[in-house]
Amino acid sequence: MDMQIGHILENDHYEIEYLAKRAFWNLNMPGCDEHYLVHRIFADPNYVPDLSLVAKSDGKIVGLILYTKCRLETKSGDIDVLTFGPLCVDPTFQRKGIGKALLLESIKLAKATDYPAVFICGVPTYYPRFGFKPAKEFGVTMPDGSTFDAFMGYELKEGFLAGISGKFYEPNCCDCDIHDERYLAELEEFDRQFPYMEKKVLPGQWR
Repeated sequence: MDMQIGHILENDHYEIEYLAKRAFWNLNMPGCDEHYLVHRIFADPNYVPDLSLVAKSDGKIVGLILYTKCRLETKSGDIDVLTFGPLCVDPTFQRKGIGKALLLESIKLAKATDYPAVFICGVPTYYPRFGFKPAKEFGVTMPDGSTFDAFMGYELKEGFLAGISGKFYEPNCCDCDIHDERYLAELEEFDRQFPYMEKKVLPGQWR
């Protein structure tokens, strides 16, 4: 498959949002909100366009990875770190190595920046193959002090997190509470911009 990886243009935003909708629709819950998350990230000052990438095949966007600046709160002060997500691929192009290519290329770019680490909430059986480790191994927790297998970290500057412990804070754009009525109303209004897709309750959904 012919594939090109490049940076995101502003006129790509709608196509990228629609891709996220197709990739996540009915996956974790009836419908999805990842396309609205993408929209919120684009509008947020913590969005990091220099590290965010799309994959194209025959001129069509088939994959994406978005990076956002986050905060690691430590006893010695706050440290700017990164997170990424969504990382997704069009359903008709999955299992072709596109997600892996986007991740590896973006990590390569991130290593050339001043950011020392990336923290994510992702599939714990997938990301360790790329060097991600449980965040608890770095002494890092969520804001409430919790940790779990899906919360993982990756050092961009080897050894930087040795002896550092703290709490990881994402920007407000990543705070998507599907139990909040106001948020759900915003999501419903936003979703009207895209072609209709039926919401379904399916086995394996967790939200």
